[in-house]
Amino acid sequence: MKKACTAVTNDKLIVLKENRSKVIFDNKKQIKVEKIHVDGCQITSGIRCDYLMLTDSLEYFIELKGQDLDHAIEQLKTTISKLSDDPKKGKKKSFIICTRSPLNSATIQNLQLKFRKHFNSELIVKSSPLKHSI
Repeated sequence: MKKACTAVTNDKLIVLKENRSKVIFDNKKQIKVEKIHVDGCQITSGIRCDYLMLTDSLEYFIELKGQDLDHAIEQLKTTISKLSDDPKKGKKKSFIICTRSPLNSATIQNLQLKFRKHFNSELIVKSSPLKHSI
């Protein structure tokens, strides 16, 4: 990973936001987290998600979105393929934080199954703001 795109932190709260979408990671145990700004830094062209966070045991792929969930899914898939240590097997959590979710729950459930099968990733689609424990 490019050093200019990476920040290492053990803050209790790690906040990622873009436009009106926001996610707060609750890092109660203050574990070391590498926060990588993907969009426009680590990857500068093509489809990519906004952030990647790395801990010793998990990769977190984060897309902060308005409403276009189909595009957000493609951004996550492409970024996982390019940046994951093990795109098929490594343990991951993928987040789409949106201002409004236009997809119904059945569609989201199908996407969640595909992400688990193809990327070994939990897919979390939630409205902004979201608070999630690390």
